[in-house]
Amino acid sequence: MAKQNFRIERDSMGEMQVPADALWAAQTQRNIGNFPISGQRFPRAFLEAIGLVKGCCAAANAHLGLMKKDVSAAVQKGSWQVAAGDYDDQFPLDVFQTGSGTNTNMNANEVIAALASKHLKAKVHPNDHVNMSQSSNDVIPTTIHVAAHLQATKKLIPALKHLEKTIRAKARSVDSVVKTGRTHLMDAMPVRMSQELGAWATQVSNGVKRLEASLPRVAELAIGGTAVGTGINAPKAFGPKVAAELKRRTGIAFKAAPDRFEKLAAQDASVELSGQLKVIAVSFMKIANDLRWMNSGPNCGLGEIVLPGLAPGSSIMPGKINPIIPEATTMVCARVIGNDATIAIAGQSGNFELNVMLPVVAFDLLQSIELLANIAVLLADRAIAGFIANKKKVGDLAEMNPILVTALNPITGYDLGAKIAKRAYAEGRKVKDVAAEMTTLANGKLDRLLDPALLTHGGVRKT
Repeated sequence: MAKQNFRIERDSMGEMQVPADALWAAQTQRNIGNFPISGQRFPRAFLEAIGLVKGCCAAANAHLGLMKKDVSAAVQKGSWQVAAGDYDDQFPLDVFQTGSGTNTNMNANEVIAALASKHLKAKVHPNDHVNMSQSSNDVIPTTIHVAAHLQATKKLIPALKHLEKTIRAKARSVDSVVKTGRTHLMDAMPVRMSQELGAWATQVSNGVKRLEASLPRVAELAIGGTAVGTGINAPKAFGPKVAAELKRRTGIAFKAAPDRFEKLAAQDASVELSGQLKVIAVSFMKIANDLRWMNSGPNCGLGEIVLPGLAPGSSIMPGKINPIIPEATTMVCARVIGNDATIAIAGQSGNFELNVMLPVVAFDLLQSIELLANIAVLLADRAIAGFIANKKKVGDLAEMNPILVTALNPITGYDLGAKIAKRAYAEGRKVKDVAAEMTTLANGKLDRLLDPALLTHGGVRKT
């Protein structure tokens, strides 16, 4: 084996051997050994956000006359490189680490300081320069908010709108398909397939509205609060200036939080956002399970639709095709709901002036956003857009549905209606034919009263 080359780095606890080609320094190296827990690292979205935060902090420090412009320019250049993903391999720390995320903040400081030193051709210090006017305690909460807002705005909301648009387009294409409605998984009054899908689309649309309602609180940033919220070692204008720089670079209306103590001590905005993600997951679970039921069969299930065949469904049963995208959707939903439970517990862990479960909040929140965004697109493009409605089968079953007798209640009364329904079911006949024998209603009137398509509009045909 090739011999590993090392260099010696020092921090306040002493010397550490660091791989010669690593951009990180002693504190990061020390904590690689402290947390061999999961092998899970912070996601790309978090690293992008911490790069943006560090760069904007350097710009604010220069604007306020705290940092020399050439040093600030070098720190900014290194920060933008981190934000762009050029050095993701230089962030080796496990997500499960100290609750403030201090280890990852110092990891970022060390990497950016190394890059800035190369750009400046002079020593840039990770604490004195890159971390100027900051603490891990305000940087990490700020990074969580920036990352979550960016991912929700630029990835999840567009994906949800695409899903809604796809559902509504499919609904228009199946508007003429009249099927048996179901309550308690039992036959009920008929509905149009478009009405069923329209409910899905409204669920998705409401999910977007819920996200948009929560994002203004996510846009409030802890930066400037430093260690405990008092703003020690940071000018009063620092937080607002950083927020303004972030707004300029992202187009999102970030602002310094009106109460920085709350933003350090609590993660209520993240808990709220996660709750909205959970609602979306619940909506997706309902939609996915409806698709699975409608697709069930082909002979012994409902067989109302045929989902696109994307892969062989069995290693032993030739020709079997499974609803793989709806099934993947349900697993995503289960994970998001589980993540929400974790985030809720983490949100309770604000002890006095600091929440001490920040890394797991960041990881689970960003994972939920990414999973929902990805599955929304797949659900739209690989399940809903391409399914085929079995119009004849659902139409025949709708006409045979004994529950159609409900439309006769105002005329025949409930008790006679029940007798008609039971006889129709027992004899395998249409309600209309049985009703003609058991009532004095003319065939023409029965045709109008028991028309499944008419009943999907409450018994009154649309004008």
